[in-house]
Amino acid sequence: MRYIALLRGINVGGNTMIKMVELKKSFESLGLENVVSYVNSGNLAFDAKKASEQSLVKKLETVIEKDFGKLIPVMIREQNTIEPIMAANPFAGEFVSHKEMHVLFLREEMPAEKIQQLLEAAPKGESYAVIGRELYCYLPMGVIDSLLGKSFIEKKLKLAVTGRNWRTVAKLAEL
Repeated sequence: MRYIALLRGINVGGNTMIKMVELKKSFESLGLENVVSYVNSGNLAFDAKKASEQSLVKKLETVIEKDFGKLIPVMIREQNTIEPIMAANPFAGEFVSHKEMHVLFLREEMPAEKIQQLLEAAPKGESYAVIGRELYCYLPMGVIDSLLGKSFIEKKLKLAVTGRNWRTVAKLAEL
């Protein structure tokens, strides 16, 4: 089975620096095969025997903490779910640049009350939609001043997430 591992907040803005080549070796030390990375921000694909996402997350977070001394949240998706995630984009055709469209990968489905909080807090011009364990964010004004850029989802809603822009999501489908 092919999986995608999405690590939260590594190699972004000089914080939590981990070399992808070393991270790849850590994954391989667990017996994971055909490990490849995309860009330097914690996107890895690998082959493994069919397993629950929870067990893979636990193994990966444990080896990362052991090898690098950092507790890094990891989100897992079966690689074959990425294209359907892209196809479900409720904002398809609305964004001009991949920088305007983001997908946040959640560990668990977002509770209805937190979806309501998010939608009520969204400033004019920002659009959000939750489908399954993905939060689609259409941010035509950019990320920095958005709810996403202000860490609203993690700090206010207290949800474990990691986000990727649309170009990266498309590349994950190919890994």
